[in-house]
Amino acid sequence: MPPTINIYCDESCHLENDQQKVMVLGAVWCPYDKKDEIFERIREIKVKHELKKDFEIKWTKVSESKVEFYLELVDYFFDDDDLHFRALVVPDKTILKHKELEQDHDTWYYKMYFSMLKVLIDPHTKNRIFIDIKDTRSSEKIKKLHKVLCNEKYDFNREIIEIVQTVRSHEIELLQITDLLIGAVSYINRGLNTNTGKLKVIERIKKRSNYSLTLTTYLKENKFNILIWQPRRNL
Repeated sequence: MPPTINIYCDESCHLENDQQKVMVLGAVWCPYDKKDEIFERIREIKVKHELKKDFEIKWTKVSESKVEFYLELVDYFFDDDDLHFRALVVPDKTILKHKELEQDHDTWYYKMYFSMLKVLIDPHTKNRIFIDIKDTRSSEKIKKLHKVLCNEKYDFNREIIEIVQTVRSHEIELLQITDLLIGAVSYINRGLNTNTGKLKVIERIKKRSNYSLTLTTYLKENKFNILIWQPRRNL
């Protein structure tokens, strides 16, 4: 029986006209049979820092007053061998010329999600992909993404990629960890530096990963993997 892997995905600044240059897609993954243990450990960290078990971890909430809580979450991620992260960073989505490639922004968005996910999916495992719900069109987007991923892996019976579905991040701790990590990657790649709490979290991630967060890591990097994506011929 092949092992089952849960993959929790989120995105930052993914809309075409949101006045932001940098887009980040990211995923945290772990074995299915370890997820409940991981969820419980994260809840224990919340309680340790006098937060409610249902407190939602979010990059936008990182501040100097809660920085010790977020630093402990970062350390937990790096200390647990069952947890892994990958991000795809688009440094400037405003330079894209979709018409020249005969595509629209949504089609390109699927291509980026595919590029982010394809190296995570081992054909000798079963994979369940959960994506933070963003808008009313999410269900149709997810169906298309599932089809694209399965076609690339020749998984026409959906035995490798069992599920691709939207979920609500406030209900799933590992989706919240994804939000935290892609938030850090996005913040440094956008050149922001005004929030001291966020800067401390970024420094801890850089120290624990041994990466700058602004350069592509080795493709086979299994703990904290980053791809800085660049369009071909500046298209």
